[in-house]
Amino acid sequence: MKKAADRGLLDVGGVTTAQAAVLAVVASDKQTTQKMVATALGLNESAVVAMVERLRKQGAIERTRSAEDKRIWVLSLTAEGRALLDQINGPFAEINERTDRAVGSSEIDLVVTALDRIIDEFS
Repeated sequence: MKKAADRGLLDVGGVTTAQAAVLAVVASDKQTTQKMVATALGLNESAVVAMVERLRKQGAIERTRSAEDKRIWVLSLTAEGRALLDQINGPFAEINERTDRAVGSSEIDLVVTALDRIIDEFS
C-alpha cells in the first residue's frame, strides 16, 4: 500500500508519503516546528530535519527562526507547497478508494481497530 502510494505521489508531485505527511502537518498550524512534526508523525527529529531540507530545496517549505526562541525553526508552506498538497490529493483519494473496495465500509472499523492495537504493541 505504501509503495503504491509512494509511486502515485512521486509521479504526480515528486514527494513520498512521508514527505506528504510533513507537508500536511506544516499546513495544519501556522507555528509548526520540526519537533512538532516529529511528534505528530512519530518520527525522530533527525528524520524530520532531512525531509524538511528536501522539501525546502524543492521550494515547498520555508524555515524561519522563531521570534520567541532563535534556536527554533518555524516551518511554513510556500505557495508551491500549497499547490503540491492540492496535486497529491488525487493519489491519496485513489488509495482510499482502493482500500474501501478491498475492505468495504462495513469492515473498515475492524481493520482500524486491529491496526491501532498492532501499532500500540510496537510503540
